[in-house]
Amino acid sequence: MGRKAANRRIGITDVAQHAGVSLATVSRVMNGNLSVDPDIAARVRAAATELNYHPDAVGRSLALGKTDTIGVVVPDLANPTFQAMLRGVSRAAAQDGYRVLIADSSEVSSEEAILAGEARRRCDGIVLCAPRMVDAELDALIPSLHPMVLINRNTEAPGTPSLLVDYGQGIQALAVHLTGLGHSRIAFLSGPPRSASNGLRLQGLEKFRANHPGIELTVLPGGSSFEAGHESVDGILASGATGVLAFNDLVAMGLLSGLHERGVRVPQDISVTGFDDIPFAEYTTPPLTTAAVPITEVGEQAWHRMRDLLGDGASENLRTTFQPDLQQRGSSGPAPA
Repeated sequence: MGRKAANRRIGITDVAQHAGVSLATVSRVMNGNLSVDPDIAARVRAAATELNYHPDAVGRSLALGKTDTIGVVVPDLANPTFQAMLRGVSRAAAQDGYRVLIADSSEVSSEEAILAGEARRRCDGIVLCAPRMVDAELDALIPSLHPMVLINRNTEAPGTPSLLVDYGQGIQALAVHLTGLGHSRIAFLSGPPRSASNGLRLQGLEKFRANHPGIELTVLPGGSSFEAGHESVDGILASGATGVLAFNDLVAMGLLSGLHERGVRVPQDISVTGFDDIPFAEYTTPPLTTAAVPITEVGEQAWHRMRDLLGDGASENLRTTFQPDLQQRGSSGPAPA
């Protein structure tokens, strides 16, 4: 009997009896309620320490109606860009005592709504990063996920902050960079079809095409992974392009690897550019020309918007746009004669 009693979990009732107070008083003290008399609160905390009492976090969350956790849904956790965004969110949230629950939809758009809904039931709010679902599905989902912050996607739904990167301007800057080096035949290795940022890149290239009628621009199917870039070598060489705009740095790195295997020199025979400026970009051979995105800052700002929503239910900044910065390195050079 004594061993069973010794192994029994200490509960709030034990603390209340030991401190000589009510259950409600113990609950208020454990929840940080400052209305309790300081001497009584000290007695309760002393009793809890003496009994080695640890509050049930799940029960406390249910009682308070909050979990001090936010959910973040990303399309591909293997992508360093989304890792950097998560780092920004989690570090900023931790400073305010919040944790981050991460869900990876693996580029399957049908999984996003399910994952977001499950995460929202376990968290106080949701950050959707670069969702692949169509606009109608996203708009229909937003009311059930509020409070929510969007990254790399926009919505007209009221009260939903959006953090956007100007991918259209960024890809135009890279294309202009290549034409300035004398390239007149350029290929774009496009990203996932459902990617909103890929759509913005294509829109930017349409503007570039209109402003540079003498440039031959070819759009080729690609993807978002190293493997996609590696597998695109045949298409790139068949296109006759001397300059390549890759959807992102991973695709560009895969292409660099494939070209090296074929004995194609970069940038002497062909120039390659990426997008994002992930940490490895400046250490490729040659170092990768790319458009740098302040993605860690985007993650930090996502938490700040969420904090506003969790605080008073409103955010002053509903739409923020970040500008990519051209980073010229060794993978781009003059067009071959």
